[in-house]
Amino acid sequence: HNKMANQVNGNAVQLKEEEEPMDTSSVTHTEHYKTLIEAGLPQKVAERLDEIFQTGLVAYVDLDARAIDALREFNEEGALSVLQQFKESDLSHVQNKSAFLCGVMKTYRQREKQGSKVQESTKGPDEAKIKALLERTGYTLDVTTGQRKYGGPPPDTVYSGVQPGIGTEVFVGKIPRDLYEDELVPLFEKAGPIWDLRLMMDPLSGQNRGYAFITFCSKDAAQEAVKLCDNYEIRPGKHLGVCISVANNRLFVGSIPKNKTKENILEEFSKVTEGLVDVILYHQPDDKKKNRGFCFLEYEDHKSAAQARRRLMSGKVKVWGNVVTVEWADPVEEPDPEVMAKVKVLFVRNLATTVTEEILEKSFSEFGKLERVKKLKDYAFVHFEDRGAAVKAMNEMNGKEIEGEEIEIVLAKPPDKKRKERQAARQASRSTAYEDYYYYPPPRMPPPIRG
Repeated sequence: HNKMANQVNGNAVQLKEEEEPMDTSSVTHTEHYKTLIEAGLPQKVAERLDEIFQTGLVAYVDLDARAIDALREFNEEGALSVLQQFKESDLSHVQNKSAFLCGVMKTYRQREKQGSKVQESTKGPDEAKIKALLERTGYTLDVTTGQRKYGGPPPDTVYSGVQPGIGTEVFVGKIPRDLYEDELVPLFEKAGPIWDLRLMMDPLSGQNRGYAFITFCSKDAAQEAVKLCDNYEIRPGKHLGVCISVANNRLFVGSIPKNKTKENILEEFSKVTEGLVDVILYHQPDDKKKNRGFCFLEYEDHKSAAQARRRLMSGKVKVWGNVVTVEWADPVEEPDPEVMAKVKVLFVRNLATTVTEEILEKSFSEFGKLERVKKLKDYAFVHFEDRGAAVKAMNEMNGKEIEGEEIEIVLAKPPDKKRKERQAARQASRSTAYEDYYYYPPPRMPPPIRG
């Protein structure tokens, strides 16, 4: 039946073409033209696509069945319009042409929905400059309808290790919409070797979305990039915003029954979410058997955490018969290494109720002169006069028992400005906290109101 219909369509088109005197005999088809007709594409659409094959922009083998199927869903005018746009797109850096064509179709549908006229393609990057950049650096560029990805991985001559982990990615915001790699790379590579740069694109406007993610090959380079490029004037009056990007993979979960252990929680949440790797739980200072009614769930990556958050928020999933409250945990900001190198204060946790400030003072003053000791609930801050003494005390006392409980010690992290502001906002709803220092790294409880 389908073949018949095509025949009829074909004839209809043929007749119409005879009315306008046109010499069709000169049209040459590739061997794939027939396949396209058999796949159910209207004749004009098949011809247009076949012409595109002949220009060498894209080969028949580059397109998978998904793209052809999707194209068949369009009416003739729409399909021709999509192919025209595809043909005019710069495909020189598109690795997956089939996915790109699907992206063009999706964008076309979105534009139709909004009733906006398919706009003429806005001025893209200066191809000569992009080409020169790639020749100079030896990096690859992969363009999809949603992003332009430079590197990832970089050439072996630059870096041949595994993909860099946490703390190596920066977020770049406030990028002028008509700016591309040829202006971004020379600026950011000054900070150190780039693993990849992903510039987010808006398929509807054909311009960038105003932000990018850049992963460096080391943490030092990422921190250097923030120093060098944050607030950098990239064009007259246009300043970039750059900060370390934290792919959040930790959730805060409230309304947990107070008698549950870490193992109970891990088991229960593993049943309803995927990729859970750890549970961070705090005990009540006076009763170690009870938790404080909330916990943090650590997932293997941001995607798993996001999916878990969606599932738990849906209200469909019950844990121990309750619907739990879920929030993103405040990301743990990596402390600035320069600041941490000067810290002389220890954070001591897991203290038994019987431990007093006097007992702590006695144990720690063996290592050097103390400025003060402050105990709160089941943790304390021990201030030394000398950094060396603090480090020595930490190394020797960590894991030792005081009053029958093994203590844990780390360097306390001085509060940063942003924290101070958040804390002030939170102060309204909570009793005063010990403000001078705070322990790093358990995450904080999220503020009562999220912006």
